[in-house]
Amino acid sequence: MVDTKCFDHQQLDVETTLACARRLYKDRNFRDTSRLFFIEGVRNFVRVIDNRFELETILYSEKLLAAPLARKLVRQSRRDGVPTLNLTPEQFRQIAYNERASGVAAIVRQRWAKLSQISPQTGLCWVALETVRSAGNLGTLMRTSSAVGGAGLILVGNQIDPFDPDVIRSSMSGIFSQQFVRTNLTQLRDWLHQHQCQTIGASPDGNIDLYQFDYPPATVLFLGEERQGLTPQQRDLCRHLVRIPMVGDADSLNLGVAGSLFLYEVYRRDSSRQRG
Repeated sequence: MVDTKCFDHQQLDVETTLACARRLYKDRNFRDTSRLFFIEGVRNFVRVIDNRFELETILYSEKLLAAPLARKLVRQSRRDGVPTLNLTPEQFRQIAYNERASGVAAIVRQRWAKLSQISPQTGLCWVALETVRSAGNLGTLMRTSSAVGGAGLILVGNQIDPFDPDVIRSSMSGIFSQQFVRTNLTQLRDWLHQHQCQTIGASPDGNIDLYQFDYPPATVLFLGEERQGLTPQQRDLCRHLVRIPMVGDADSLNLGVAGSLFLYEVYRRDSSRQRG
């Protein structure tokens, strides 16, 4: 049960709100049940506003916040009715996770889409995932997807938390331009069939190199767990299995690198089609 006192916008209590911010940073269950997440830093704050996320509360320190754009956006958000708390530098440092306290942070409402609401034609492509070992690799994947115009991530099951602070940090704000869908394999199979999607699985035993494959429109890339790869159930969803060629001693790449290679190859092929 979420403690809603920290989100009483009639009278924000500083200590309670700070406690909520710290809990959102550390506690995935609290993030899941409240459907909120926490961000800190000028870049994240600007990107959240640029991408029209709903801000629950802005926390800032007048004395620490030096960036003119961020100061302007705090004032503008306050005029628009977003609750704001002006903290002392000491109070702000209680919630700052950057080495140098930026002076601005926010409690933000998570944004999810339903599988039935999304189109495989949105963006460059979608990435489907079920398990990820490293939050850093997941953030890197989001950063790359954002860079090439990817639509977002289809998350199978409940294991992955895209709003983990380590994911947000490693995404370098790329997360805020991505859509997220949570579903299961059965629903995903039905959606893929309905839209006649080409599901491409990344696998070392694929029968064609990623540079030789002709990625069609409405591509969904399915990436398996870093060590185990695609499960039999995941492979059943894939029309094609494509491999990354390797000639050295390495027998695998981490999720961030492998996914980024695939995304840029899809981007290259798509750009070639548009020029042609």
